[in-house]
Amino acid sequence: MTHSFMKNPAKNQAHSAKRVGILGGGTAGATIAIRLAALGLETYVFEKNKSLIDGPPMCHLHAGGNLYREIPDEDCVALLKQCIDILRLYPYTIDVRPTVFAVPTRDEGLPEDLLPRLDILTDAYRKLIAEDANNKVLGEPENYYQLYSHEQLIALSEREQVTVPRSVDEWMIPVAKYLDLNKVKFPLIVVQEYGWNIFRLAASAQLALEGYEHAHVFTDTQVKQVMPVDCENCSNADHHVTKWRIDYQQAASSETESIEVDYLINACGFRTGVIDDMVGVKVTRMVEFKSSYITHWDDTGGQIPEIIVYGDRGTPEGMAQLTPYPGGYFQIHGMSKFITLFDDGLVASSKDSAQPTLPPQYVHYIEDGWDKAPLQARSQQAIDYVAEFVPTFHSARTVGNALYGGQQIPGEDDTLRVADVSLYSNIRYARAENVKASSTLIAADQIVDELTELSLIDSNMPENSQRYAHEWAYLTKHNSRAIDKVARILAEQRGFPLAMADVNRGIGVEDTNAADDSNATE
Repeated sequence: MTHSFMKNPAKNQAHSAKRVGILGGGTAGATIAIRLAALGLETYVFEKNKSLIDGPPMCHLHAGGNLYREIPDEDCVALLKQCIDILRLYPYTIDVRPTVFAVPTRDEGLPEDLLPRLDILTDAYRKLIAEDANNKVLGEPENYYQLYSHEQLIALSEREQVTVPRSVDEWMIPVAKYLDLNKVKFPLIVVQEYGWNIFRLAASAQLALEGYEHAHVFTDTQVKQVMPVDCENCSNADHHVTKWRIDYQQAASSETESIEVDYLINACGFRTGVIDDMVGVKVTRMVEFKSSYITHWDDTGGQIPEIIVYGDRGTPEGMAQLTPYPGGYFQIHGMSKFITLFDDGLVASSKDSAQPTLPPQYVHYIEDGWDKAPLQARSQQAIDYVAEFVPTFHSARTVGNALYGGQQIPGEDDTLRVADVSLYSNIRYARAENVKASSTLIAADQIVDELTELSLIDSNMPENSQRYAHEWAYLTKHNSRAIDKVARILAEQRGFPLAMADVNRGIGVEDTNAADDSNATE
């Protein structure tokens, strides 16, 4: 994304529509911008990086948060609803393949412990489809999850692997062949929890915003300061602000420019505390630096599902996660402090500042890229970690890439996975608090409700009904091939293999949705 994306310079403010400033162009900022621009608000997005949505790693939809044993069932249902909603906004970002969950023999838990939750999620999915048939995006409800016994896997291991699986059984053949069946408990659980591609998400958001004349995107731009313009009783904790001034500087300019907005949205991700301090809002939060590693494995024999082996987060035996991309590339999470997590990577805000302070080394990684030696070391440790359960993965090689970043966590609970937005009506300010990217559209809806209450937009706009029907303008103009093109440009700009911008199997591809195949093992 370049500055040619911008329409109507910010200083040209003689427009009758209300103006909203969004600080940060990650998943939250970009999604909120799409929602508001569709309503006709003059929407200004300011992003420090050269393109939108270039943040912490993502791998799959978390359609129910199945791998989080520590979070409550109601949060899992919320995640399921959010994922279906966000999938309908960004359908071309999804890789249709199942996720396999395995409990290792060393773990105290049992696979059966998850079955009540999966039944709750299946029922919730069925009800969502009853409300709107277009919500059936994860296959048939009765195939939402399936179980595989040791005997079934032994039988599958003797079958010939197919390059492109077309049934759940065929997806499980490489699992049966490559997973060390002596190190996991049975049954294995297969869930229709699809892959989610960050490059395609960035491409979708870019194309969507380019289609709105009311969307003004400033990438490669630093916000220097935000200041209240109209402030009543500013010395009082319950003061009122009706306008904000945003001072910003584009990388190509030596001058600071300014714009006034009627509402301010903080979507700065792990840097939200910087803006909170400017605004004068006291809040408690944590920030966690995390990384996943990109490797290449030639010996798959075809497409394989994502494989997750459970473990206690932060321990030397934390969760292992192998996420497939096209072309033999794999993203690896190992939820221990020598792979994905870091000894000093979780930090908290203080009484003096809402912004937690990450160690300088991690800020350096985020802003300038990883240093070669530690990236190589951790990537190899990730390969070795996965190879404990997938022995032939020892032949994988590092490729000098990682997906990483700082993740904000509101409050003081580092297991929190469901959060959306905080609203400060008296000062016309909102803070996006998305722990998971799937909650960003819900956050946008809450901001729309707030703007309606403040009389900044009309309450009965037809665009609202279009949102809930997911009639997004860009989806009528662009298809998967358009997303392919932009996603590949972004992957190359960010130093990743072009293959990682693609998906093996897109949403809506006929006769290839494993969830709908009747040949699955019963």
